[in-house]
Amino acid sequence: AGAGELLEKGVKVIDLGADFRIKEISVWEQWYGMQHTTPELVAEAVYGLPEVNRDEIKQARLIACPGCYPTAVQLGFMPLLENGLIETGRLIADTKSGVSGAGRKANVGTLLCESSENFKAYAVAGHRHLPEISQGLVQMAGGDIGLTFVPHLVPMIRGIHATLYATLKGDVDLQSLYEQRYQNEGFVDVMPAGSHPETRSVKGANQCRIAIHRPQGGDTVVVLSVIDNLVKGAAGQAVQNMNIMFALDEAAGLDGIALLP
Repeated sequence: AGAGELLEKGVKVIDLGADFRIKEISVWEQWYGMQHTTPELVAEAVYGLPEVNRDEIKQARLIACPGCYPTAVQLGFMPLLENGLIETGRLIADTKSGVSGAGRKANVGTLLCESSENFKAYAVAGHRHLPEISQGLVQMAGGDIGLTFVPHLVPMIRGIHATLYATLKGDVDLQSLYEQRYQNEGFVDVMPAGSHPETRSVKGANQCRIAIHRPQGGDTVVVLSVIDNLVKGAAGQAVQNMNIMFALDEAAGLDGIALLP
């Protein structure tokens, strides 16, 4: 059954695909290369990033669960954009993903012998997560943004590492800014100043770990954001949304620690 049919029967829907993430139908059709089959539901769908839309998720019938890259990038940039602390015209998201980010379809480029011992960028001209990320950043900034988003494939099964760059408008205590923004967010861990989060530290966990740097005390801020693309970037975030929708403990089923080593 499609989402519309389920909603008519009173079933709440959390969609892990991309069908309801992008609000402009023409933009979605451009990037996904097909005609949208249920455009009438797009306006109703709530974008399921709890750190942004928790109140809306509580009342929603239809949730669009965010993509993996969009989750890591938006959580990394959010405190800076919400407070108008950076120049918005030249944001850079330099991201890396494990092979599972491509799904399970048969693809030569994701075979073990092709991806192992190798590292490459892809979709530099434009990745389908770009409009989703841009849409979210525009809402946070309250105006237009310019974003360069370059994904890379790394020879590991799971995990995303986003290195984000922006130019500061003035002096600010970045560590306190992030700690205060996420102090009540159980699934966002702002690490101590000077930290370098590792993808393995969130493997199997519904966590986004963030560290903030200001190299040489200059006007460039570097944000490091890591998630497990299969958990906080997919199924774990879907469960988090479900818990919120049904007024359950938000951490129910999600309090497992990372799988180390």
